[in-house]
Amino acid sequence: MSFGMFFIGSDLPVHRLGFGTARFVGDGLFGPRGERADAVALLRRAVEAGVDLIDTAGDFGPGLAEESVAEALHPYPLGLIVATKGGVTRTSATEWHIDGRPQALRAACEGSLSRLKLDTIDLFTLSRIDPQVPLTEQLGALVELREAGKIRHIGLDGVSAAQLRAALEITEIVSVRQRFHLFDRTATALLELCEERRIAFLPCTGDAARKAAEHKIVTDIARLHDATPAQVALNWLLHRSSVLIPTPGTSSPEHLAENLAAAELELSPGQLGTLDALL
Repeated sequence: MSFGMFFIGSDLPVHRLGFGTARFVGDGLFGPRGERADAVALLRRAVEAGVDLIDTAGDFGPGLAEESVAEALHPYPLGLIVATKGGVTRTSATEWHIDGRPQALRAACEGSLSRLKLDTIDLFTLSRIDPQVPLTEQLGALVELREAGKIRHIGLDGVSAAQLRAALEITEIVSVRQRFHLFDRTATALLELCEERRIAFLPCTGDAARKAAEHKIVTDIARLHDATPAQVALNWLLHRSSVLIPTPGTSSPEHLAENLAAAELELSPGQLGTLDALL
């Protein structure tokens, strides 16, 4: 994979194209999807292809995605970074609850450690900031877990630039997750802050692939490179900023290969400029 490496927290080097596990569970991120053996095989194939960042969450399933990661990859190869999340509980495909109480975050971390068969989680992300709990208490619980050696680094999900600034006043934050793609750049201020502080930004791309396939400019560029529109959109992200680390997920070996090949596209400066100007 091209585009080099990024150091998460200055000590976790990763290639700038990871792998997400949301597609391993059912609609609404609840219950199983497909066969566990297929997920296990795909995770192994991703790592064999050079992926060194696996992005999962305790509420995917809940617990099912983390269990698949452990079954596929434990004992983990040297250099593989496993990132997970806590702070959200799911009771059905349509019901989920933010829970940032310190005791809940400690329990979420312990559950993830057990399912992933880890002594230390490389990157533990607060899934959502709980408006009912002081931020100092939420991050304080994660700092305690870090000091205890349960987690190595802290990340945030679904935050604004202002929330990230507030969090940075409390402790080091090494990564964020937020919606950002070729057709939605609402989080540009957050991205700029991440660039300033050298914080990893793991973009949620949502329906970017579908929109790319429906956009004539993108499809025309894709045709010139014998690529798919989704590959063009993914390649644009890698060009957009050196702190962006997409973690596209899939349940298909063919789609995995397509995602990884997106990093090899050589879009011209003119084409990149055209894509930049879409919004």
